[in-house]
Amino acid sequence: MEGTHEMNWIRIASFFMFLAVALGAFGAHAIRSKISEHYFDIYRTAVLYQFVHALGLFVVAWLSTISHSPRVGWAGYLMIAGIILFCGSLYALSLTGIKWLGALTPIGGLCFLAAWACLMLV
Repeated sequence: MEGTHEMNWIRIASFFMFLAVALGAFGAHAIRSKISEHYFDIYRTAVLYQFVHALGLFVVAWLSTISHSPRVGWAGYLMIAGIILFCGSLYALSLTGIKWLGALTPIGGLCFLAAWACLMLV
């Protein structure tokens, strides 16, 4: 069925965008006064990067309509991995203070870099 693949990317992008809005609101209203400014800055960084890369997933959805390069799909999967590893580790670190979770953050950052490199090569 034509268009199904693109719609899947739109659904995934929308899910991560929805989650970014929800987590941003949760941070601003429910946890801001409960964690230190340092950890709140970390939390905000996670929200920002999630927004940016959820928008990147919309770019993947659009590019999948005009390109058959496998790099487009790789970019999408790498952005998803980056959101989970980079943003997820920062959310967890900021809420728990467990410092070893920060070790996952650079792996997620590398996923983001690789995703954008894939799109450069489409």
